[in-house]
Amino acid sequence: MKIVILDRRTLGDDISVNCFKRFGEVTVYETTRMMDTTARIKNADIVITNKVIIDKEAIKKAANLKLICVAATGMNNIDIEYAKKRGIEVKNVESYSTHSVVQHTFSMLFYLLEKLRYYDMIVKGEVWSKSVIFTCLDRPFFEITGKRWGIIGLGEIGYEVAKIAKCFGCEVVYYSTSGKNSNIEFERLSLDELLKTSDIVSIHAPLNENTKNLLDYDKLSLLKTGAVLLNLGRGGIVNETALANIISEGKIMAGLDVLEKEPIRENNPLMYVQNSDNLLITPHIAWTSIEARKRLIKGIYNNIRQFLQKDGTL
Repeated sequence: MKIVILDRRTLGDDISVNCFKRFGEVTVYETTRMMDTTARIKNADIVITNKVIIDKEAIKKAANLKLICVAATGMNNIDIEYAKKRGIEVKNVESYSTHSVVQHTFSMLFYLLEKLRYYDMIVKGEVWSKSVIFTCLDRPFFEITGKRWGIIGLGEIGYEVAKIAKCFGCEVVYYSTSGKNSNIEFERLSLDELLKTSDIVSIHAPLNENTKNLLDYDKLSLLKTGAVLLNLGRGGIVNETALANIISEGKIMAGLDVLEKEPIRENNPLMYVQNSDNLLITPHIAWTSIEARKRLIKGIYNNIRQFLQKDGTL
């Protein structure tokens, strides 16, 4: 088997990919530009990709291609329909990052809510050392116990966030982006009602026709003053220009791990918000705990092993 890894760098240098050598000859590319994809997978039997797009034209010229392994859960970067027509299997890895994303959700919340950037800076900047009292009450924060936490997208990750939020004493409600979720453990609300009444709103939904630009300026304006909005779903669900305006108006705090275009562009309005202490952006790292990436590699390994066993090659 000829195995090609197209974007090794997205897996991290601290995680080994040597396990794939068991299955054959492995060619590793740290990154792959779109113009290079076709040539690099032309002779491959198995391709591993995280975010490199494999479209119809690239698949057409890959005469030996049998399996595409996506080093992620989402598979929107693959032309799945054409791959199916060609008899090429496409496999993703589910659930590997759930614990990591849930942990990052709460990390972002507490960083924003408790004004940790400000308090860390006044200590290290020696402001506190000149204080006449033992504490600092400059930036008040609220407890989440007794507050309403609204979840947009109560899938596996959203549900885990809901359970932990409940342990903190939150009242948890949710909005189903598909309209099909009927979880009875938590109250289901309309989107408007959730936004109007929640103190914390976290997004854990995929990007699709139901969620694209779901939170525009009108929807964001429904949020309570002082509310915290967290997006750990996909960029494009929240209109970034509208969000920049809402934050600049001083209405809400927001934590984003995903953006519509990644890496962030220099002209993104979120780069120029007023009240920037009320905005936290992390570079799509919620999924990247060491444990999650090890589970991801193991999942890809198992997908290849199972495919080759079924194929009779292994």
